[in-house]
Amino acid sequence: MTNLIPGAEPWSHHGEGPHGALVVHGFTGNPGSMRGVAEALAAAGFHVEMPLLPGHGTTVDDMMPTRWADWHGGAEAAYQALAARSEKVVVVGLSMGGALTLRLGADHPEIAGLVCINPATQPQAPEVVEMIQGMIDGGTDSMPAIGSDIADPDAHESAYEATPLAPLLSLVQDGLAPLATEYPRITIPLLLLNSPNDHVVEPAQGDFLAEHYGGPVERVMLERSYHVATQDYDKELIFDRTVAFAQRVTA
Repeated sequence: MTNLIPGAEPWSHHGEGPHGALVVHGFTGNPGSMRGVAEALAAAGFHVEMPLLPGHGTTVDDMMPTRWADWHGGAEAAYQALAARSEKVVVVGLSMGGALTLRLGADHPEIAGLVCINPATQPQAPEVVEMIQGMIDGGTDSMPAIGSDIADPDAHESAYEATPLAPLLSLVQDGLAPLATEYPRITIPLLLLNSPNDHVVEPAQGDFLAEHYGGPVERVMLERSYHVATQDYDKELIFDRTVAFAQRVTA
């Protein structure tokens, strides 16, 4: 793998217990943002798979040709690997990783629990899609970065320094638009963690998911954190609540 960003390595852990946790990072991010969550679940005895999604963790040029189907495929493959050695599986995702978590929940009703941290859940308005498409048609391939939205000045997310537009359009059109119609039929228990001060995914997207979700929703507000809450002031709260939820739904 070329130019892997330090800390962006995928991680596979064989736990002491019978159950597993799949941990999924966000758009333009990498496993570094979710390592604390993965390690907390491993410390609690879970098998853990934390994949590096296609096109991520190296350079933004590597991400340009990738699309929703690639990231979904990466998450699905990691889920299958984990399910093969686990009695029950919990899936945890941040941002786009939250959308992939919900996609897996829609496809695999046998999953024991879903944890979504500031998830992307809603298709964008037509004018936003048109704007992105117009930029692409005009020859622009990227826009400023969305990474490292963190309140803690001592923390930094090693995400890409730009946002690739064609992959972003695929996330919105191929990922979120079809997914949004699926929420009412997903009945897997959901732990939803939201930052009211999120500058990447509007907090209203969490409200949308909670209102349309078909199963039980446990909601936690991350009052001190921005979008990458897993590296922010509320990270220990996220770790604790995620582990407690995972233990409960797999008991």
